[in-house]
Amino acid sequence: MRTFYTLVMVDPDAPSPSAPNLMEYLHWLVTDIPGTTGAAFGQEVTCYEPPRPTIGIHRFVLVLFQQLGRQTVYAPGWRQNFNTRDFAQLYNLGPPVAAVYFNCQREAGSGGRRMYP
Repeated sequence: MRTFYTLVMVDPDAPSPSAPNLMEYLHWLVTDIPGTTGAAFGQEVTCYEPPRPTIGIHRFVLVLFQQLGRQTVYAPGWRQNFNTRDFAQLYNLGPPVAAVYFNCQREAGSGGRRMYP
């Protein structure tokens, strides 16, 4: 039997680290990733949205779960207020098998005057 994985990427600091009232903000959700092939395979349930923090330093967390088998996963109706723990429980994913995070902040000098076409 082949092993499949689910990948979840969230920003727990949205919209700002001092007032994270949208936590967790879902940036990416991929299911049915085979353990025997490249990461390009799998079912993208929620398309990738790149990090674009507007204020402060945000943590972006990627969590990998092992699935019990192939399964149908439905895209959440929204990205804000996503809950990774509730999602894992709903789809019987169990504890994460891997996790990593990185910090990201707005690029310096991106404010000020802007030219519009």
